Amino acid sequence: MVSLRLTGSEAQSTEGQAAVLRWWTAVDRLAVVSILALFAVGILLCFAASVPLAARNDLQTFHYVLRQFVFGTIGLFVMLAISTLGVESARRLGSVLFLLALGATLLLPVFGSSYGTGATRWFSLGFASLQPSEFLKPGLIVVSAWLVAGSFDEDGPPGLMLSLALTMFVVALLVLQPDFGQAALVLFGWATVYFTAGVGIVLLIAVGILSVGLGVAAYFSSDHFAGRIDEFLTRFMSVDSGSRTQVDYAIQAIQEGRFFGVGFGEGSVKWYLPDGHTDFIIAVAAEEFGFVLVLVIAALFAAVCVSSMVRLARLPDPFARIAGSGLVATIGMQAFINISVAIRLVPPKGMTLPLISYGGSSMLATGLLLGMLLAFTKNREKASYNAKKRSLVVLTVD
Repeated sequence: MVSLRLTGSEAQSTEGQAAVLRWWTAVDRLAVVSILALFAVGILLCFAASVPLAARNDLQTFHYVLRQFVFGTIGLFVMLAISTLGVESARRLGSVLFLLALGATLLLPVFGSSYGTGATRWFSLGFASLQPSEFLKPGLIVVSAWLVAGSFDEDGPPGLMLSLALTMFVVALLVLQPDFGQAALVLFGWATVYFTAGVGIVLLIAVGILSVGLGVAAYFSSDHFAGRIDEFLTRFMSVDSGSRTQVDYAIQAIQEGRFFGVGFGEGSVKWYLPDGHTDFIIAVAAEEFGFVLVLVIAALFAAVCVSSMVRLARLPDPFARIAGSGLVATIGMQAFINISVAIRLVPPKGMTLPLISYGGSSMLATGLLLGMLLAFTKNREKASYNAKKRSLVVLTVD
């Protein structure tokens, strides 16, 4: 018998390959493949939608495509790195993310910029902009899940009320920007955390009633909010093109795209929509590639959400199950709202389509969110291995 033992760089190489194999065996592979496919679709649509924006700003034709690719690649690497973490490490990361994002949100009234939109939501970094609320959402979900799960422990904190108070404080900060869409999404994420924990429904109903009341108050106190609601309710498209809204153009583009689209680069809606590369990118997809691509995008988001929920339902760890459900609900609802706005199911929210819309903050925050989700849904049993086998290769000759 001849034994061959690998050491040094060869052993380290074997160790690295084994680590990748263990990760791939344990991670939600369907979710990973779907996420990568969504990113690829996003780059394709950025090619289609961002050319007019570059022309208007006197930039190189594919300026925004390159930026999207760079930020998206960074976001994917962040996602993959976080997905290798354990549950406790991912929880700590989410908590630190929440504190940093909350601090940044508190500084927005002093150092933030509105970019002419009437809502102070961004920090101008010169080379890019940063929207703290994008990072606040996943961080708040993790912290809320931690508090709620801890409330079930003996001598645990009053996590239910603490998480509610923290969420309402964040909602108030977002409303003051104003950013009613993100505020509603934060409330939905918290409600999912609360519901998944299996606690009483009374508080959830009370929060729902309170949310409706705040919405009514916002309608009568905010011209910006009231204008969007009125525009949505009227459902009126003027013959005068100068008075047409982005939703009007989006609906027309979807109608013209039909089933297979007018062809890559042949669409016209991107030349009229100021937000065709962000909030209304699904209209560009529908016009140039047709209903088929819209179905593919919806199916990929459904694959991520359903596959994650199936795995979360089997987890024995209550925190991972609660936090993961909140993260799934957040990204799934954000995608639903973005698509619904384009087809006039809900009022305009100013919300991006995760992994698809152009935006550095959105891509990085989505990478963080999905990374923590993948970390929570990993199969811990398959991740285990025999340490003696990682650096030893035996060749036997009889």
